[in-house]
Amino acid sequence: MSLLLPDSGLLFWMLLSFGIVAFVLVKYGFPVIIKMVESRKTYIDESLLVAKQAYEQMAVVKAQGEIIVEDARREQAKIMNDATQTRDLLIKDAKEKAGLEAAKLIQEAKKQILIEKEDAIRDIRRQVADLSVDIAEKVLRGQLEKKDEQMDMINRLLDEINISKS
Repeated sequence: MSLLLPDSGLLFWMLLSFGIVAFVLVKYGFPVIIKMVESRKTYIDESLLVAKQAYEQMAVVKAQGEIIVEDARREQAKIMNDATQTRDLLIKDAKEKAGLEAAKLIQEAKKQILIEKEDAIRDIRRQVADLSVDIAEKVLRGQLEKKDEQMDMINRLLDEINISKS
């Protein structure tokens, strides 16, 4: 029976040592742990808020990019229509004139239209390419999975936003 019942002295010292350890943990250990947990919770909440704001701003930038691309397409169509109309008018005028002068004017008009058309197309392609690269960069940043990469992305976006507002 003595194996199942502890000695009263042993029981006293076990309770005393447990009480001291419990007191030290309650007095010094738990406040530090709770403070660390609260600090971590605050950090995570702030990070989520910053990420949400960055996502919203990225959505706005994407929408603006789509609007700019659509405007560029409309402008391209307008330029093409204008160029076609100009070409048709020049061809009609050239048919009314006679001889070498008519042929010379037609050739010069065609060259000018082609140059303007190529310049316009080059300019529009450049703008569309720039916008596509910007949008792709923003989308790729949003697809980062590691926390460090997310934090780096958030910091970069915030820096870009601060720079653009300045």
